[in-house]
Amino acid sequence: MEYVELKISAKSDEQAEIFTAFLSDFPFESFAYEDETLSAYAPREEYEACEKQVEAVLRGCNAEFCFSCVEQQNWNAEWEETFEPVEVRCIPPIRIRAPHHPASAEGVIDVVIAPRMSFGTGHHNTTALMTEHITNIGVEGLHGLDMGCGTGVLAIAALKCGAVKMTAVDIDDWACDSCRDSAALSGVADKVDVRCGSIDVVQGEQYDFVLANINRNILINMMPSFADVLPSGGKLLMSGFYIDDAPIIEASATEYGFEVVACQEREGWTVLYCVKH
Repeated sequence: MEYVELKISAKSDEQAEIFTAFLSDFPFESFAYEDETLSAYAPREEYEACEKQVEAVLRGCNAEFCFSCVEQQNWNAEWEETFEPVEVRCIPPIRIRAPHHPASAEGVIDVVIAPRMSFGTGHHNTTALMTEHITNIGVEGLHGLDMGCGTGVLAIAALKCGAVKMTAVDIDDWACDSCRDSAALSGVADKVDVRCGSIDVVQGEQYDFVLANINRNILINMMPSFADVLPSGGKLLMSGFYIDDAPIIEASATEYGFEVVACQEREGWTVLYCVKH
């Protein structure tokens, strides 16, 4: 199959994440960021059907971009060549790795992922912040929802920290497949219910805690649903936004009955921990 490779100039990881979020509604199957260039790949026929819309989005961001046609590649093999394990410094420590890396040392929570180029390798500040806070908020014996699960890294970390069950949701088919693979590799496949879709696929259900590492606008749009699926005392852990956006997220959470318990920032990115009244 022939693919389109779209190359976009991105001066930082943060800018690459923003472009990736803008392109998530289009049929791109994988993303890679290196040397200030974000590369996005989509089947040629599917890309041509939305080419004008994609270019309009990028021009609206004043982005510099170009595209070319390439043959299908083994994206996972290319990822494995460059991926390094992530050491998350928390108590207990968490190590995020690929299947070909050696198992983690005794006493270290071992999270094995199969990204398929999905978001959630642990390298980004938001994923690391979320993972650290999972060890602090108390998820033992609880049933959680990982909204926008990507590779499933947060759902797996929660299970390894004592959660009894996780429902993992993502709008991207590749992310859902990645999450299933990661859960199997981490030995928790029987405890993860993976669903492809948006927040509507859990409508009417109840959870003890919600993990949501998404962008600002989606978090705000989903806040009423987060309030619906959580009982009094339910826990909401959110990231995926900049420190300047934290007051907006806090205001939305407060409006829907949450109390902001903690806020932490790292290199401009923020995590918020809230509890429902």
